[in-house]
Amino acid sequence: MAQLVSQPLVLAGEGWQDYGLVDSGHGRKLERYGDYRFVRPEPQAMWTPRRADWDAHGEFVPGSDEDGGGRWHFDKPVPREGWPLAWNEVAFTAQCTPFRHLGFFPDMAPVWDWMRAMLADRTDASTMNLFGYTGVGTMALSAHGPVTHVDASKKSVAQARENATLAGLQDRPVRWMIDDAAKFAAREVRRGKRYDGIILDPPKFGRGPGGETWRLEENLPALLADCRRLLDSESRFLFLTVYAVRMSSLALAGLMNELFAELPGTIEHGDLAVREDEGGRLLPTAIFARWSNPG
Repeated sequence: MAQLVSQPLVLAGEGWQDYGLVDSGHGRKLERYGDYRFVRPEPQAMWTPRRADWDAHGEFVPGSDEDGGGRWHFDKPVPREGWPLAWNEVAFTAQCTPFRHLGFFPDMAPVWDWMRAMLADRTDASTMNLFGYTGVGTMALSAHGPVTHVDASKKSVAQARENATLAGLQDRPVRWMIDDAAKFAAREVRRGKRYDGIILDPPKFGRGPGGETWRLEENLPALLADCRRLLDSESRFLFLTVYAVRMSSLALAGLMNELFAELPGTIEHGDLAVREDEGGRLLPTAIFARWSNPG
């Protein structure tokens, strides 16, 4: 029976050569992406910035609504088609997207490290990346065996495939699927498939390629139940991250504890965070819950 760890954890990402959190405060954050610096909104940065001057190439200014609207304003030239960055052996293109992101989620770096550690002795592990976005996590997993990458956005999957080519990893065993994540997982259950590991990063709200509507609080329990059916006592992990919702990691862990009761292993939960380059201050970014079974 999986054991629930009640004490929350903090998974803190550290900066690396191509990324770093320079400063944060007053509801914003300053980050470096290679040779470029950007300011983006960050409601959880409620403290005072360390630096008086944020010399940035551009800033994303949010709109007046709560649906993620807004636009970029640039003070210095920035390659509109993007520029190459890397995390370990995984190369990818960073780009100022209309959704305030830059083509990847740097706070996921400790998650990628953790997944690889869970599969360290495997080169034949079958894993799935649901809501796979631009594929950095997929490329990290592909070092350990075949990966099924699922995203409803045709553009995101195309970018993920381009990133694989940029990294020289285009021959890795990845199955690229443009599909609604919940429907795909349900079909995999009906097919009797199993996986050694699953990572999922569902949005608060979204639409599938066929117009399907996704609402996290309504649809997550059924999706997580299907993911559980795709795992067994020999599987290694499931990692769930959730952004931008008024929810506790305890809620995620409680749901996972119910669904994973018959499997061995451990259920943990907590916050993802990024550590500032100077001073070590931690900026929380998301909540998570994970099941692990090292074997």
